[in-house]
Amino acid sequence: MLDFLNTRTGPPAGHPDDDLLTDYAALLVWFAHAGFLAGDDVRALRRAARKDPRGAEATFELALAVRDRVAAVFGMIVGGGRPRPQDLAWLRDAEAEALAHATLAEEQGFSWTWAHDRSVQRPVRPIVHSAVELLTRGPLDRIKQCAGCSYLFLDESKNRSRRWCSMDDCGASEKARRYVAARRLRGSDREA
Repeated sequence: MLDFLNTRTGPPAGHPDDDLLTDYAALLVWFAHAGFLAGDDVRALRRAARKDPRGAEATFELALAVRDRVAAVFGMIVGGGRPRPQDLAWLRDAEAEALAHATLAEEQGFSWTWAHDRSVQRPVRPIVHSAVELLTRGPLDRIKQCAGCSYLFLDESKNRSRRWCSMDDCGASEKARRYVAARRLRGSDREA
């Protein structure tokens, strides 16, 4: 779910106006890539979007609103603050709407599923539910903001010491920056 919040900019050099989600079709691609939708579901939702373009556009706008509200909530938590009551109320209402379209299924235990939901709004519902699950069940103390970019991530390291969204992106960039700075410092020490 935190990956959904990170669709706005790319590390480490992403521009604040960059956005992976540009329309409903891009939203479907992201949800498929993230494992929230299977290929058959994507095809069915594309057909549904062609039949209901206004609904697809409204769902896209809802997805952006969900991303903004959830980012505000978790951003406050990561910063040591308290989420705004209006953001929590909005998320509560979105969760109630999501669960109204869910089915309680037994697959290695019981869980909510939207497998039978064929409406264009389907992709947003599991994200809302996932955000509420993380908010209510945690571990909130393991949610961190990358030291190299604005991404939020879940620190699953044993000693809770992870600092970057990815060693391949921000971590490698930071280590390279420190290496160059240390090398310059050594070079200036020799000249003195």
